[in-house]
Amino acid sequence: MKRNKKGMAILLVLLLACAAYFAYTQYEAAAARRAAAQLTLSGNVDVREVSLAFRESDRIDSVLVDEGDTVKAGQVVATLDSKELQLGIQKLKSQIAAQQSAVDKLLNGNRPEDIRQAQANYDAAVSAAKNAAGVYNRTKQIYEDIQGVSRQELDTAQHDAAAKAATAEAAKQAWELAQNGARHEDIAAAQANLKALQDELAQEEYVLSQYVLTAPTDGVIRSRLLEPGDMASPSAPVFKLSILNKKWVRVYVKETDLGKIHEGQAARVYIDSQPDTPIAGQIGYIADTAEFTPKTVQTDELRTALVYEVRVYVDDPQNVLRLGMPATVTIDLEGAK
Repeated sequence: MKRNKKGMAILLVLLLACAAYFAYTQYEAAAARRAAAQLTLSGNVDVREVSLAFRESDRIDSVLVDEGDTVKAGQVVATLDSKELQLGIQKLKSQIAAQQSAVDKLLNGNRPEDIRQAQANYDAAVSAAKNAAGVYNRTKQIYEDIQGVSRQELDTAQHDAAAKAATAEAAKQAWELAQNGARHEDIAAAQANLKALQDELAQEEYVLSQYVLTAPTDGVIRSRLLEPGDMASPSAPVFKLSILNKKWVRVYVKETDLGKIHEGQAARVYIDSQPDTPIAGQIGYIADTAEFTPKTVQTDELRTALVYEVRVYVDDPQNVLRLGMPATVTIDLEGAK
């Protein structure tokens, strides 16, 4: 009886051992199939960066953000000292006001009072010319009839009559000019001068707008390179801005695996701080040119060491990915069993 029980126990142990071995082999086979169906790559997070610099060269007046600050598109991050430029703009505005008054005066023509005064001057000049002409005629008659006046007196009367007639003609033209208003050429010239001043003002106001440095897009200030009092220039960035709306993981694929992936293929990104929470991604770039590993060794034996750069783009609304952070990328291979 005891011998039968012992045999049954041994048989049970053998059955359990066989079942365990079978389960293990199945698990290993499943793991192998999963490994064959996936491509696992290691890499680092990368982001786009923008160098923010002023368009104009002047002394920095204020710096409004620090390293690590999150900024929005259009947010002012720094300003230049614009006092001298603002004074020039005020002077231009005064010149424009004066020129505008001159144009308005030409367009509106002379006041009725000015026209009446020009007419009165003309009437007075005509009367003076008539009187001088009468004096000359009488003097000439006396000179010819009885020679009661000298030749010099006759010449004087003649010259006076001619001068008064010329004055009357000038007064007539002045009256007509007062009635007709300014010439079209004078108005056009005044308006052109006004337009030139307005264009110069617009240019100076645009330059003034460039004295304010704004963020071109949402992002995080990575580096603050200049401080208030420093001299800014287009070639001297004030900040390095990391753009948040486009991040990727840079990985490298062996030449033997290159044919298994393509642009647009889905991928998952894992980071050490969140190993169980993958971030959805997509292959967006595959390099056309291979790189050797190491690059200095180029032998036939190491041709399988050729690698291609691949960028897996991800959306990171929670901003958990940081520049240079190590990451693991898994890609489900299409058609793998």
